[in-house]
Amino acid sequence: MQEIWQKTKYQALANAEISDALDFFGLPGSAHGLVGVTHAYRFMGTAYTVRFAPLDKAKPGTVGDFIDDVQSGQVIVLDNGGRTDCTVWGGILSQIARSRGISGTVIHGVCRDVEEAVQCGYPIFSRGTFMRTGKDRVQVEAINESVSLGDVRVNSGDLVCADQDGIVVVPEGWIVKVLEKALDIHQAERSIVESVKSGMTLKQAREQQGYHQLQRSQQN
Repeated sequence: MQEIWQKTKYQALANAEISDALDFFGLPGSAHGLVGVTHAYRFMGTAYTVRFAPLDKAKPGTVGDFIDDVQSGQVIVLDNGGRTDCTVWGGILSQIARSRGISGTVIHGVCRDVEEAVQCGYPIFSRGTFMRTGKDRVQVEAINESVSLGDVRVNSGDLVCADQDGIVVVPEGWIVKVLEKALDIHQAERSIVESVKSGMTLKQAREQQGYHQLQRSQQN
């Protein structure tokens, strides 16, 4: 695993390449509609998942104390059911996460205090922003269980990748195969560009690299 991570960091894989690799294996993982709300976009790390539920007045719980258990390098994935009427992430959490080396936060819902996240350089992807607190509206229901990012499921330990195109999620058991295929696609695309610059037609360059076969799902 360490070798593939080093290659991935060195090559700076794009999410488009990882998404193509997911398609090749017939895997879901390209999360629709999640937008970077700060100027920091790129990160990659394993998921620490948190699912929220409406407040149980008989047994009220917490909203953000889970952060004390998140490890450096992990990505926090919050499932608030896509709600846009209250937040589950704000400025205090952004500053703490940044100081502890947490890679980023992805929210099936909204966040607030964006200016604080921008100032400390902490990346957040969400369905949008809204200022109303989630306190006394929602509470943590489950930690490190399967959660939803809308059209994509995320489990603890899955690989979460972010760049300006959005979010992709690679199932834990597929990380090495998917990243290796993404590296193949990355290298083929670089070779295609260089070949065309040197005088080859795009069609010839793609055929030389077997480009369409690299992207075509092996499930077909």
